[in-house]
Amino acid sequence: MCDNTSELLSYISPDVGYDEWIRVGMALKEAGEPVSTWDSWSRGSSKYHKGECEKKWNSFDSHEVTGGTLYYLACEYGYQPNNNNYDITNLVLDEYHVDPTFVARETVPKPSAESGHYDAKGEMLEYFTTLFKPDDFVGYCIKFREIKDKNGDVKFVPSGTQYRRTAGDIIEKLSNGTIENAIGTLDPVAGAYIRFNPLDGSGENNANVTRRKYCLIESDSISIEQQYSLIKAMNLPCVFVINSGGKSLHAIVKVDAVNESQYRERVRDIYDFATKSGFHPDAQDKNESRFSRLPGVKRGDNWQYIVARNIGAESYDAWVEWRQDQIDDLPPVDNMKDAWNNMPPLKEELIPGILRVGHKLLLAGPSKAGKSFLLINLAISMAEGTDWLGMTCKQGRVCYINLELDEASCLHRIREVYDKLGIEPNNIGNIDIWNLRGHAVPMNKLAQVMIHRFKERQYVAVIIDPIYKVITGDENNATEMSEFCSYFDKVATALKVSVIYCHHHSKGAAGKYANAADRSSGSGVFARDPDAIIDLREVKVDGFDSGYRKEFDNACDILTGWEISSTLREFAPMPPFRCWFDHPIHRRDDNNYLGQAPYADSSDSGRGIAKDQTGKSDWFEITADMLESVKISGDTAVPLEAVGISESNAKRKFSKESNYEVATINKVKVVHLREEDTIVFKGETWHRFENNGRVLWGK
Repeated sequence: MCDNTSELLSYISPDVGYDEWIRVGMALKEAGEPVSTWDSWSRGSSKYHKGECEKKWNSFDSHEVTGGTLYYLACEYGYQPNNNNYDITNLVLDEYHVDPTFVARETVPKPSAESGHYDAKGEMLEYFTTLFKPDDFVGYCIKFREIKDKNGDVKFVPSGTQYRRTAGDIIEKLSNGTIENAIGTLDPVAGAYIRFNPLDGSGENNANVTRRKYCLIESDSISIEQQYSLIKAMNLPCVFVINSGGKSLHAIVKVDAVNESQYRERVRDIYDFATKSGFHPDAQDKNESRFSRLPGVKRGDNWQYIVARNIGAESYDAWVEWRQDQIDDLPPVDNMKDAWNNMPPLKEELIPGILRVGHKLLLAGPSKAGKSFLLINLAISMAEGTDWLGMTCKQGRVCYINLELDEASCLHRIREVYDKLGIEPNNIGNIDIWNLRGHAVPMNKLAQVMIHRFKERQYVAVIIDPIYKVITGDENNATEMSEFCSYFDKVATALKVSVIYCHHHSKGAAGKYANAADRSSGSGVFARDPDAIIDLREVKVDGFDSGYRKEFDNACDILTGWEISSTLREFAPMPPFRCWFDHPIHRRDDNNYLGQAPYADSSDSGRGIAKDQTGKSDWFEITADMLESVKISGDTAVPLEAVGISESNAKRKFSKESNYEVATINKVKVVHLREEDTIVFKGETWHRFENNGRVLWGK
């Protein structure tokens, strides 16, 4: 159980009503808790039935509530947060509220009655016609009895309410007669109350509300001027703001909830926002059947009247968008002069030459490329500080988020990869597994929970496999995918981790797109958003696997071959290389058995280079028997074997320290100049061209 969920639950009785019991369960599931947490809490109820929690749990898929529901419910039952307690803002990425110290004080408009022209009946008629349909039943109260509170002050409480009349009946009588004819004789001291949501005509409780369109928000702990100023500053979607004739304004706020659960969530959202904005709303006004003040009625010496109409956002959804637009938690603008002599250090390389800590990597490939195995291998390499495809990873703690496999299969896979790699699990404690198959939520929700759960775990990387399980929106829509990918940035920034995620190729992408970055299914955002892309393209192994099988006599029965290429933002391009998928691991093809293997998706049977990718028909690879005739800046290209150094030493010696690079020519390793783009071959000048790791030459 995370953080103080147990403490929050201790404030909520398991004997709450059915609706709240369901909301607690949905909130626990949304927050990533197991069903056992809900079941254990529910056992304290006299209504507990064994197995009921599991049955309901599996039906929760609407995501209408958030983990913050527990916080709000606990507060309603007496929980008082402090600096050491769980705070719902930890789960909200788009947190925004009004700072009351920057809100200009505004004067509350006075009723025109003071100038002798107040149209009381007109305002009342406007109220009824705006909030109700003609066949809606309306609940109102014009009869009161006096009581004294604990301070001895006189108060008026409803005594007999009306809820069997339709709005159409009242509107007709108001239009053709007086207020008294329409609703009855008014109390000149107490005023009049009205329920702002329509009823079913059989009662006046929450269960009798037929449409949950509006909520009430008021405060009597700040001045009328402060209330009015904050209501406007908070941009609440108010259909009316009513002066109660007392110490408060009543804002009738649009929520347009489709059901009771959504009403509760939206009202809590509004009240939470108002509280953080310094409005201090009365918590007793949250019910959909709550009374408000009816305009056009006198309350003692003061009028209950309409202060404002249709102010703020157009709707609840528009208000939520407005809140998100107000966020300004962006970093400051820096001046290059200030940074010039005080450059911040670059982040550590998590995968040398590929990915830095805090950056994003996308692993892309077609189905059955073994992407999940490759990511598990990467998790192991980071945990143990060992090589991944020939690159030594920075050691650290990593979380592998499994969205596709059942828990047992995932755990067995990790062990199988360890065994095949021949690595001792000396640092197995550096790997955390979060099995979310059957519990996947959209990335906007998952990101919130990740930030909340992982903030103290000090991961170097979080691996999400695969992302199609958590995609929010249409993967072909660039705007929606930009928003989707932004959640990776939020996780990376908040947790200071690398985010590594897996995606599939679109059908036929490898043969269609020469650029590996373009092969991921969906929007081109996937080609632009990651800091690094590792892409797999299949090559045919038939006829090329005998050498490998001799080298690894325990090779699996069915081998597949893959070319790995990269698109990098932070580093120089990595030369493509080929590898074997020897289930369950990928091995780099260091002996170049697959050097001449054609692409599985290519019709070119010669060199594995699709003809439509070269652009010319006379491009070719230099073969071994041509070596003596090839001159590069006056020096003959020499096989590495002839100079007595290994390929790895050559890379270390030449690629980074001089202008030399290593090339593979017909399975022969040679050294040639990196900067030369032309050679003289048999008296003619030839030009150099690189395609997917192949060095080609042509006139």
